[in-house]
Amino acid sequence: MTEESQPTVFSLIIDRKIPADIVYENDAVIAFKDINPKAPVHLLVVPKNPAFRNVSELAAGDPTILAEVVRVAKELATKFCGGEYRLVFNEGESAGQTVFHVHAHVLGSGLDGALTEGSLGD
Repeated sequence: MTEESQPTVFSLIIDRKIPADIVYENDAVIAFKDINPKAPVHLLVVPKNPAFRNVSELAAGDPTILAEVVRVAKELATKFCGGEYRLVFNEGESAGQTVFHVHAHVLGSGLDGALTEGSLGD
């Protein structure tokens, strides 16, 4: 939960209070398609525990879940992108983080095409 004790949009998705195009779920994480994609494949991998606002907090507080996020990202990239992908964590508002519930962006070109250097800088 955020400092204001309001659930994040990701908590609402986890609790099935708002819809999402879910592509993976287990006891620890959920993954779904980003509603504002920046690449042909743009998935979010989100720990179900809302206690960690960013990747640094997650790494310090529960590195096992961080490893699970990375494992799931690789599994999804294999399925959707042929195994080649970018894994991005934004940390802080000025770095582009808009939801303060840690999450990883899995970005790829899909099974056809390629991402170019600098193509996702917006």
